[in-house]
Amino acid sequence: MDAAEIQYTKSGDLHVGYQVYGDGPIDLLALNSGCNIWVDRDDEPHWSRFDRRLASFSRLIRFDPSGVGVSDPIVGGSDPTVEGWVRDALAVLDAVGASRPALFGVSAGGLVAMLLSATFPERVSAQILMHCSARLARDSDYPWGWPQEVLDQFVNAVTDPSYQGVRVDDVAMSAPSLADDVEFRLWWKRAGERSASPAIARAIDVLQIGADLRAVLPLIKAPTLVLHRVDNAFLSIAHGRYLAETIAGAKLIELPGEDHLPFAGDTDAVLGEIEEFLTGTRGAPNSDRALATILFTDIVESTKQAASTGDRRWRELLDNHDRMADRQVHRFGGRQVKTTGDGILATFDSPARAIQCGLAICDGARQLGIEVRVGVHTGEVERRGDDVAGMGVHIAARVQACAQPGEVWVSRTVTDLVTGSGIAFRGRGEYPIKGVPGTWQLFTVAI
Repeated sequence: MDAAEIQYTKSGDLHVGYQVYGDGPIDLLALNSGCNIWVDRDDEPHWSRFDRRLASFSRLIRFDPSGVGVSDPIVGGSDPTVEGWVRDALAVLDAVGASRPALFGVSAGGLVAMLLSATFPERVSAQILMHCSARLARDSDYPWGWPQEVLDQFVNAVTDPSYQGVRVDDVAMSAPSLADDVEFRLWWKRAGERSASPAIARAIDVLQIGADLRAVLPLIKAPTLVLHRVDNAFLSIAHGRYLAETIAGAKLIELPGEDHLPFAGDTDAVLGEIEEFLTGTRGAPNSDRALATILFTDIVESTKQAASTGDRRWRELLDNHDRMADRQVHRFGGRQVKTTGDGILATFDSPARAIQCGLAICDGARQLGIEVRVGVHTGEVERRGDDVAGMGVHIAARVQACAQPGEVWVSRTVTDLVTGSGIAFRGRGEYPIKGVPGTWQLFTVAI
């Protein structure tokens, strides 16, 4: 999804930044994303894909509340409040002309959604609460909350830059399915720093762990859908069950999965439930999928070579390698998706041209005094903006990892597709591909 223009409205004396996506018949106000990042998602493919689907059946509205991200900081040293964020939400709704939107509250955004629904019922047509809670802290009559000392330690660990205790891997807690995704971790760090300073992040977390909206729940009359992944370790499903039992007429959907962030993991199940709840029908999942030939390269023993050549020389060598690889990809009609630090990922419409490109990159690398290994596979990929993902990409990466230095290895799928092209192959045996049943026949391109 293309980035929407950030616009501003006034909430009291403060400017609140917001964005609008899509032009569907339903106004959908999104409150939070499962973390302290509310709007800053334009360079994150998982979140972009999620919002693209929401905007396919709604006019999706997102905003940064006072003190967060692109909105004005809260003046006078005051801390954010749920009531203040409700005022921000109403200001944004007035600015975009949304008289009775549906609300999509996630995590702390659920506090805003519930208070807004209870206090201004005439302004809300429906609400979806995902991974929300009436309160986070344990109490004598709320046994599934976290102990207060655990919450306090968590806040210190994730918001205090000078914290000396055991660090919390908040990515692994919030999005375990993306815990090994280097690009996601980089975005998470950058976006978190842009969205809130350490002091504001702490104030937001303190707000969330100190809130208690149990008395508000019986006042909510809006149709309510409660979504919760059953294995969410960050927030027990007992919180969602309590909301569904206490809000009149609320419907609870328990989904498989462990990711706290709604845009991680099996998003099609989440999006399908939201669309059906709001529209009465369930559209097809995002289908940005296509058949492609995927090429992966990797410089052999790059860490060892970097240590032996020195940082400056190694950087020059990497730059020369990247320019050479990019030229070859374009020469053979491919598209370079990204560099991987010591290699590239590219896609091609033709497996034969991908093989020829792989051979040319091997030759170009030798001229630079290095060796590369190349893997090629043809399969279905999922397009995420300029990036690609899916099992086809995973298999190509594994084929490359099996290749010998200076060789282009391919999957059996590729050899079948280029039959009659004149390209010769030698069998290299059967190899297991992690995450794929059975073994795969791999081949090297005969030069």
